[in-house]
Amino acid sequence: METAIKETQFKFPEQIGFYKGKVRDVYIFENSLAIVATDRISAFDVVLPRPIPYKGQVLNQIASKFLQATADLVPNWVTSTPHPNVTIGKKCEPFKVEMVIRGYLAGHAAREYKAGKRILCGVSLPEGLKENDKLPTPIITPTTKASEGHDEDISKEEILAQGIVSKEDYEVLEKYTHLLFSKGSQMAREKGLILVDTKYEFGKFQDQILLIDEIHTPDSSRYFYADNYEALQMEGLPQKQLSKEFVRQWLIANGFQGKEGQKVPVMPDKFVREISDRYIELYEKITGDVFLKSTFDDLQESIEKAILKNI
Repeated sequence: METAIKETQFKFPEQIGFYKGKVRDVYIFENSLAIVATDRISAFDVVLPRPIPYKGQVLNQIASKFLQATADLVPNWVTSTPHPNVTIGKKCEPFKVEMVIRGYLAGHAAREYKAGKRILCGVSLPEGLKENDKLPTPIITPTTKASEGHDEDISKEEILAQGIVSKEDYEVLEKYTHLLFSKGSQMAREKGLILVDTKYEFGKFQDQILLIDEIHTPDSSRYFYADNYEALQMEGLPQKQLSKEFVRQWLIANGFQGKEGQKVPVMPDKFVREISDRYIELYEKITGDVFLKSTFDDLQESIEKAILKNI
């Protein structure tokens, strides 16, 4: 198996803090952050034991491309991307919600609908939908942003009532979410894909609302292939998709859904390689670029040097 980065543990001269997320290692400086996209993979809000080669590079480079492509629509936090696995940018105060937007009834929304729910995060869903059907209009279904454990569904009304986000700021988050989803959907269509659903995170830097974290990657988004979408829906067959959903389905088939008392199954080498290949496939499909695997002799050392030079 190729080298994969499970974690980093650097100590930089000007560093004032460190945060280890599910997938990212975040080095905190006075007014900036250096974020390392590791090869960790999470599902059901649990970090799985084995890292996936090249996954971090794929996520970082897709996010970089989309952040550049949407910067004229929505301002974002990035100042530089000095390494395939590293992004450096402004240190924002994050909003404690994730803005999930859905154009289709898939994944979590489909599971909730199948269980009989017709209201998701305060949004009413029509009767008679099948899994993966297109929704009448894209809907925003926010979640709380958990430092650890599970993010929870929450409605706009609850967010405002609890004072998690002010009404004025929330209206900006909604506007930005729709703008980004529209642009992401257009870019996906140009590559023969459908952007099914995704999530965005936002923060404030000097009173300006900025888009933070990654966007439109397979960790934060679900894509279907457009060419056979209609035929598969007509026949009631599963959609061919580029997302982490196949990892979730493998885990479910092996008795794990992140519930208490369940043990994470060990992923065999063959499945780890398959996940890596699927991430690379998505990179090439959504960007239209050939994926060039990092060839550093020492990946950790190259990441450390890139941060030192650019922070």
